[in-house]
Amino acid sequence: MEDSATIEVHASLEQYGLKDVNVHWNLPPEELQRITVENNMGKETANGTLAVNTGKFTGRSPQDRFIVRDSYTDKKVWWGKTNKPVSTENFNSLKHEVIQYLSGKEIYARDAFACAEPEFKTKIRAITELPWSNLFIYNMFLRPSAKELENFEEDWLILCAPGYVCPDPEAYGIRQGNFSIINFSQRVALIGGSAYTGEMKKGIFSALNLILPVERNVLPMHCSANVGKKGDTAIFFGLSGTGKTTLSADPERKLIGDDEHGWTEDNVIFNFEGGCYAKVIDLSEEKEPDIYRAVRPGAMLENVVFKNNGEVDYLDSSITQNTRVSYPIYHIDNIQETLYANNPKNIFFLTCDAFGVLPPVSKLTPGQAAYHFISGYTAKVAGTEAGITEPVPSFSACFGEPFMPLHPTIYGEMLSDKMQEAGVNVWLINTGWSAGPYGVGSRIKLKYTRAMITAILNGDLDNVDYEQNPIFGLFMPKYCPGVPSEILDPMNTWLQKGAYIGKAIQLAHSFHLNFEKFALQASKQIMEGGPLIDEHHHLEEHI
Repeated sequence: MEDSATIEVHASLEQYGLKDVNVHWNLPPEELQRITVENNMGKETANGTLAVNTGKFTGRSPQDRFIVRDSYTDKKVWWGKTNKPVSTENFNSLKHEVIQYLSGKEIYARDAFACAEPEFKTKIRAITELPWSNLFIYNMFLRPSAKELENFEEDWLILCAPGYVCPDPEAYGIRQGNFSIINFSQRVALIGGSAYTGEMKKGIFSALNLILPVERNVLPMHCSANVGKKGDTAIFFGLSGTGKTTLSADPERKLIGDDEHGWTEDNVIFNFEGGCYAKVIDLSEEKEPDIYRAVRPGAMLENVVFKNNGEVDYLDSSITQNTRVSYPIYHIDNIQETLYANNPKNIFFLTCDAFGVLPPVSKLTPGQAAYHFISGYTAKVAGTEAGITEPVPSFSACFGEPFMPLHPTIYGEMLSDKMQEAGVNVWLINTGWSAGPYGVGSRIKLKYTRAMITAILNGDLDNVDYEQNPIFGLFMPKYCPGVPSEILDPMNTWLQKGAYIGKAIQLAHSFHLNFEKFALQASKQIMEGGPLIDEHHHLEEHI
């Protein structure tokens, strides 16, 4: 039997031009871990979890991500700093080089799915140089049954060769030796020169972010999602550090997924993935119990540092701040088994506003929802050295700009249409500062943020009075159970009202400046969803 399986596999890899390879097909995680450890490519922690080092790259390299510009992509893709073009000829040459490089080697192949909703299941075949890259695919994508593996023909191929560094980048139209290229016509994600596993995950995510809206009328979202006991689904958007993972983990609700989802015409919200890829810097059981307990055999840690006793030192960022763990979603107890659910009722945009001027909770109109979605605002806290207390505004379109091939307004309009059709409420939640900016005020308590989200999910804010923030135009509830009423209007929390107004206008101006690049493609409704005021206006008439 084994011989015939080997012959079949060899025959199936020949179609990609791979010659004389010793291929390991769909190995179980334990076996991939054993091979990794035996070949000194990784080691086990005290509790038996595999830990690997991804080498030179400990994060994605956005400047080295390209999309092949051809008849399919030419008019669809929003070309620019995020979506950089490369020619079909250069792609074919690089692909040929990678295939030559992998030929004659011991390699690892795996078949998997993306998209949990049966109608949208996408077949992925990954061919990886390293055994632990293959384990990452097992953890992060949906795992087929034995029956589903019969006669498997992929929709997308991932070719991942960290050891291949392009010797002459300029000749191939790329920037340096590493690259991550998506070819929509050939349906190939080609990765070379970087072992950072997130390049494989985000390559497929980027591909789905074009295919699903253009071909299937599905809105792809960089978000987490959970579902309540009554079958109501909630969606959480937010950039790094805003609380997306923390706030979507709720003992009263089942997790659908923590990072990438689609929203169909029939109002089904489905996970693209079958696993989680979580940051582990400063991880503790108190702060993130679900993630902490998911770090067990079968999971894979990246770029962590060990203590002498073989345990992980989660506080140590000497390799990178971006320490990570991947694990299959079944490592989390409270999940929605199908990884999809109906009936989206509430959408949360999470922002960590270090200026301390946005309300802790506000309800958005459809125009405001599209505007804030396209803006994707949070604030980074500046360095901690003495005297530096100024936060820096950070905008990432659709809360996931690096992975969005289309113009952000396309996703914004889709979101706006879907929320109106489905009668969804959209909320802006500020998990950042209150009573002053970073350095003066204090971070809004997590228990208050949780109380706001619980109140919304229970319908407690459906019938309360709202007032409009005079600068941002956001509608702030006057009452929320479990939250002191005086913090609901941020101006109340500042000692000096004039200081609040000055800082709020400064942030409003940042919003307007950032939105200029989208303005030409944005509808009137979306344009009117932004802050009411800019620093050029006189405030007296509004207050």
